[in-house]
Amino acid sequence: MSIEKLGMPKWGLSMTEGRVIEWLVEEGADLDIGTEVAEVETEKINGAVESPAAGVLRRRVAAEGDVIPVGGLLGVIAGASVSDADIDAFVADFQASFVPAEAEEEAGPAPETVTVDGTTLRFLKTGEGGEPLVLLHGFGGDLNNWLFNVEALSGDRAVYSLDLPGHGGSSKDVGDGDLAALCGALRGFLDSQGIDKVHLVGHSMGGLVAATVALEDPARVASLTLVDSAGLGEQIDRDYIEGFVAAEGRRDLKPVLQRLFADPGLVNRQMVDDVLKYKRLDGVQGSLETLSGSLFPDGRQTRVLAAELEDGYGGPVLVIWGERDAIIPPAHAEAAPSRAETHVLPDVGHSPHMEAAGDVNRLLEGFLAGVRAG
Repeated sequence: MSIEKLGMPKWGLSMTEGRVIEWLVEEGADLDIGTEVAEVETEKINGAVESPAAGVLRRRVAAEGDVIPVGGLLGVIAGASVSDADIDAFVADFQASFVPAEAEEEAGPAPETVTVDGTTLRFLKTGEGGEPLVLLHGFGGDLNNWLFNVEALSGDRAVYSLDLPGHGGSSKDVGDGDLAALCGALRGFLDSQGIDKVHLVGHSMGGLVAATVALEDPARVASLTLVDSAGLGEQIDRDYIEGFVAAEGRRDLKPVLQRLFADPGLVNRQMVDDVLKYKRLDGVQGSLETLSGSLFPDGRQTRVLAAELEDGYGGPVLVIWGERDAIIPPAHAEAAPSRAETHVLPDVGHSPHMEAAGDVNRLLEGFLAGVRAG
């Protein structure tokens, strides 16, 4: 095989560099495509770098603790027959010629806003063409929750990450906080972008919104993907919902956010600070209290759609769940429509699209390819 670069990936619009926290494999290890080789800290979240090719990790170029720019060299993958001299030459040539991209050049698309029935909605569009895909975050999240996914999913279609009302850069007025308001905002957004048919992907509360729209307007939804979704059972972790709403400082919020992941170490200081900054915006506290009181009062979900989905939406359904989800029981995946393609990922918590992004991206890409072929 040829020599392959193991580079620092770009996760999200603002990432320009990452710090190597830990190598997960030794030099000389056999790698498959998707093998996690190193843990990297970014300004948003810690993530695992995956091998882009099958082969042998011949050289770990970056040391633990090193800060490497996006596109910079972490390591070298090659076959066992490639000489050490060739590896040395590859590393020397790369380091001599590599120039970190300017922030402006690497910025990519910027978030936009649109006003729908008096409500401002923030969104990010990545890619062009194809049947569009819309990504919907969970309670307390925003479009940045999909930073590990948008690039992988936008190769042959437009991908929209949307801030639902009360979240991110969208209007903070959620009215009565009922499901109808969130679904109405999604429909209005689709209309504003001229999207007649859409693939919907929803995480947690976003899954509940996506499933509801699929039931109410099935002809408009080309496929439905539910990631650790609300709406398939009544149970939900009361301590998480109430803890997130009540948290006022870093000490209160960090352990709440850690409940989203099987590996609590993924929650870094910047992630906590970003959520605190959001929670301190005018109107956010009231919107969170209203939404949680309407959708998740007293540790239960008020809307359970599992029985309706079996017969009310006939399109393709993909269900992805983290086996160690501490927020919504993984057993809820069993309530998905009988025809659904269901995957429960081991050693993953409530946010597999962040904690096991590579696996989720591959599952989604395969699922969407099947929908297209069908």
